[in-house]
Amino acid sequence: MDERLEKQLGFCLEIDKEKSIFRQTHLSGHGRNENDAEHSWHMAVMAYLLREYSNEPIDISRVMLMCLIHDIVEIDAGDTYAFDENGKKTQKAREDAAKVRLFSMLPDDQKTELIALFDEFTAYETPESKFAHAMDNLQPLILNNSNGGNDWKEHGVSANQVYGRQGKTRLGSEKLFEVTDRIIKENIEKGSLF
Repeated sequence: MDERLEKQLGFCLEIDKEKSIFRQTHLSGHGRNENDAEHSWHMAVMAYLLREYSNEPIDISRVMLMCLIHDIVEIDAGDTYAFDENGKKTQKAREDAAKVRLFSMLPDDQKTELIALFDEFTAYETPESKFAHAMDNLQPLILNNSNGGNDWKEHGVSANQVYGRQGKTRLGSEKLFEVTDRIIKENIEKGSLF
């Protein structure tokens, strides 16, 4: 086997570990905690289906790839819960180190490409990264809503915290922010959020 293919297959095997990184969000229907791979797959499909609601024209294949790779770094860095303020303090450093180690397993051209795509996602500046982030925000919100807001209740999350995160959804999609706003208000009324 040539060296390039060996590196690519090694990376493919390594990213299988993403299936073992469990998130705080539960599957719909009060299922088990979802893993990072399921979250990323779900986001990518959602991005494709909801692309018409992007605030700006987007390259949907680029958005979908961002969705698929954005949490690969959590293989090393671990999942940082969206409302864990202490965890967020070290998140960037942990993810940057993981990004270098993991993507360096690939041939140099693919390493460069995926690091640039990951950095674009985290910079939150392009229409594609803004829409990918909208998916990253909306996906756990709809799962949590389908479970009666139990994940918020379990962690004592406030409506202000959810609005703080979901307010950024508006940068990628005003229309989808309207949906999140409605869901948040319904959960305040139900007592899932305070």
